Parts: sequence; C-alpha cells; structure tokens
Amino acid sequence: MLEIKNLHARIAESGTEIIRGLNLTVKAGEVAAIMGPNGSGKSTLSYILAGRDDYEVTEGDILYNGESILEMDPAERAAKGLFLAFQYPMEIPGVATMEFLKVAMNSQRKARGEEPLKVPDFIKRVKEAAGTLEMDFNMLKRPVNVGFSGGEKKRAEILQMKLLEPKLCVLDETDSGLDIDALKIVSDGVNALRSPDRAIIVITHYQRLLDHIVPDTVHVLYKGQVIKSGDKSLALELEENGYAGIIEEAA
Repeated sequence: MLEIKNLHARIAESGTEIIRGLNLTVKAGEVAAIMGPNGSGKSTLSYILAGRDDYEVTEGDILYNGESILEMDPAERAAKGLFLAFQYPMEIPGVATMEFLKVAMNSQRKARGEEPLKVPDFIKRVKEAAGTLEMDFNMLKRPVNVGFSGGEKKRAEILQMKLLEPKLCVLDETDSGLDIDALKIVSDGVNALRSPDRAIIVITHYQRLLDHIVPDTVHVLYKGQVIKSGDKSLALELEENGYAGIIEEAA
C-alpha cells in the first residue's frame, strides 16, 4: 500500500535535511510501528506523508497504491484515503465540530463519487462512533478542539478517523498526553479500524501504546533512515535496552 523509496527531505525555510535516504514498505492490513529517539525524523515523516508544504522532498519517491503522491496537495491525499492524526491537534475557533465533520465526510464522499449524507444519517453515524469512544455528544457542538483536554482532542481525532474511514492512517504519537483510561479507549478505537484493506502507521516513543495496539512490524528510525526492522519483539527489546545498541550496530 505504501512504498517509500530513498526519500530525502529538508525543511523548506532553512534547508536543513531531516530525512536522509529513508526506505519503508507498509502492506495493506498491516500495523507498522515507527520508533526512534527524539530528532530522528518521525514526525517529519508523518508531515511529509500528509503533504505539509514547509518540507521539501529533494530525492526519492512516495508511492501509495503504486501511485506517486509527491505532486498531490494535502486535500488530494486525503481524498485518496490518507489520514494524519497529529501529536498536538490544532484548535479551530469558530468552526463547530459537527460542521467540520459533515464537511469532511461529504468532501470525501464527493471525491469517491458518492451522494452527500443526509442530516439524520450523518447525526446517527456520528452518535454511534462517538459512543464507542465514550465521548459526550454535546462536546461535538463546540468549536473544533477548543477547550478540549488532551485526551478529548485525541478521541476527537480517532472519531474523525472512524467516520472518514481512510485507507492509510498515520498516528503521530497519539499516546502523548493520555492517561491510562484514555489510552485504552483511543487504542480500542484504532484497533476497531484494523482491516485487510487498511494500513496503520503508529509513530511512538513508548512500548505502552504498543501493548494496546500490537504492531505487525516495528521500524527504528535514526537520523532520517530506517536502521532496523523487525516484529513486535523489537519494540520490547527497545523498551528494555534503549536505542544505543541498535544505533551502534547500524553505524
């Protein structure tokens, strides 16, 4: 589903190279965890996948279902089925969450050649999805993420993911700022989306998230490259021994 080939990318404003020859393949049905120390390029990779214009790809390619996405803007990538859950979801004052969800869902449906949802059907879908995440429906009448706690913001993003049904989900440190109860609810929401025709990339520092969202593959990122890949046991090894040994081995 996703194939990243010899990717090099830099910060557009400063020219600082962050991704330095990264190769990665994620298959349909797979949950892939990306781990690595601070500054290794994990969040940068998620932004590049989503199409943020403050990063420049200077070499290599990103193929999604065999098609290069480098020339696509973020809206086109989203319409193709790519979703990014941010580490720090932004607040959008003045835009009601329900209206935001309706516009997003109907934009996706239009891109797929489907009819827009009628209001009763839309509300039913949102209520059902919010219930599985133990979200107060009244919260969705407020502006997007405004006044939400860290856990509420993450639940709101998983709600968006459930409703939009993307094919490639990228979760950038979605466990950041979550207590144990919220972590379990968010993880259950992600696990409910596992399917043979969907891939999920989980970017995290910690094994605790991977106790709940068990990955099929684990990739260690360091200085903008994948330096080691393995199964879920690799994450346990990192938890026990840290990154130093793997970094030394790859040097």
